[in-house]
Amino acid sequence: MCEFCTKHGDGKVWFKNAANYGQDLMADIRRRHYIEGFFRSTIEEGIVTLGRLEALYQKKKRLPQRLVKQMVDRAREEHFGQVVTLEDIREIVSKAATVVRMPCACRWAAMKKENRCCYSVSYSPDAWYEGLDMEYFGLAQDEGLESISPEQAIAQMAELEQHGAVHTVWTMVTPFVGAICNCQPGDCLGLRTLSLDVETMFRGEHVAQVDEELCSGCGACEDACQFRAISSRESSGEFYAVVNRESCFGCGLCRNACPEGALSMVGR
Repeated sequence: MCEFCTKHGDGKVWFKNAANYGQDLMADIRRRHYIEGFFRSTIEEGIVTLGRLEALYQKKKRLPQRLVKQMVDRAREEHFGQVVTLEDIREIVSKAATVVRMPCACRWAAMKKENRCCYSVSYSPDAWYEGLDMEYFGLAQDEGLESISPEQAIAQMAELEQHGAVHTVWTMVTPFVGAICNCQPGDCLGLRTLSLDVETMFRGEHVAQVDEELCSGCGACEDACQFRAISSRESSGEFYAVVNRESCFGCGLCRNACPEGALSMVGR
């Protein structure tokens, strides 16, 4: 059991702890203030900072450890994430009282391009996301939050996964769970930090596993993996996929790509 789950999950997986969605958390003044300025202070400023860090990393091949620690510590307090499978999505979303789909703030900040692949969930009548400033996207307040049913949200996220999206669940001031994102690594602010060796999100609770009796060594899973966690090995003239458990973030994209059904997700 990870330290984060022990602290925020009461000994369970943190994002499955119902208390992290509770109405009592909405009374927190710091959280309300954070949500009101989320798009500009966390996303827009984060994109600018990330660009500078990417340039530094490209030049030095690493970031100062002090800076990495500061980034991770701040993320854990405010806006931390974890990769989740579609099965996790079904469990999280099916219990929600309300679900809204909204534009991806990361893509908007980086490219001013609207892509509605982010979802916010609320488990009480007082939806936390009513404090978000949708004018950030050039929209009226009642235009940017598209109310949908949990069933619709799950179906839409399943479709996004078929196009290579990685599912991640995020806190809005830890441990309050607020958002589920479905992004490509090159577009997501959180996923981009991984390429700098800064982990502002956890690996998923599951990891990919290969059934060598079914594996044909076609390489489809390796092509589908967004985290470069899959390679191949040769044995007696046959090739098999190999999963690096440390590099695998447990998104499940590889199993979708496998034509032989040789990959499955198992508990980490």
